[in-house]
Amino acid sequence: MTRRLAEIGKGHRRLLSLVDGADLAAPSALPGWSRLHVVVHVANLAAAFTRQAEYALAGRTIEVYDGGAAGRAAAIEAGAARPAEEALRGLSAATTELERVWGTAGEADWRRPVSYRQGDLAGTVLAYWRELEVHTADLDLGYRTSDWPDELCAHLEEFLGSRLPEGAGLVGTAQERAAQLAGRAPCPVDLGPWP
Repeated sequence: MTRRLAEIGKGHRRLLSLVDGADLAAPSALPGWSRLHVVVHVANLAAAFTRQAEYALAGRTIEVYDGGAAGRAAAIEAGAARPAEEALRGLSAATTELERVWGTAGEADWRRPVSYRQGDLAGTVLAYWRELEVHTADLDLGYRTSDWPDELCAHLEEFLGSRLPEGAGLVGTAQERAAQLAGRAPCPVDLGPWP
């Protein structure tokens, strides 16, 4: 877990460096989302997983987002309507706090239950890692799916493999296959829903 948390910390520094001074009103690689939408989503996810961790460490669970999926979507839209400088301060604060709270967890704590996918605290770390890496590439600021580390690509292939029709396979590099499964590159087969 220590290594994964270090990778997330490195990912945070990369993300904050990329968005510093960038045109956040410009479109991201995600249809209908500006770069500011992406920044707000990552900040909100960091805050949501901080809350998951705080509750888990106290022996309780809580829903990931207030208001569920609708609340999540409304919060992203509201955040994307704010000034970019405010959103960037929110991103920096949220990522710093997530690292701080996760840093207080002991080895046994990672097995504590959370409401996210009815899993455990360790599962939120994996989820956040893939979201952070995928959405950093979505910003279209120079970090590409081809830059994804092999370990992340292996995780994405395992996590997203259920999207492939039975008997289908993908060819290419680990990065190309992971990008296809994540919907970030054209895929030669019709994919099922995100798990």
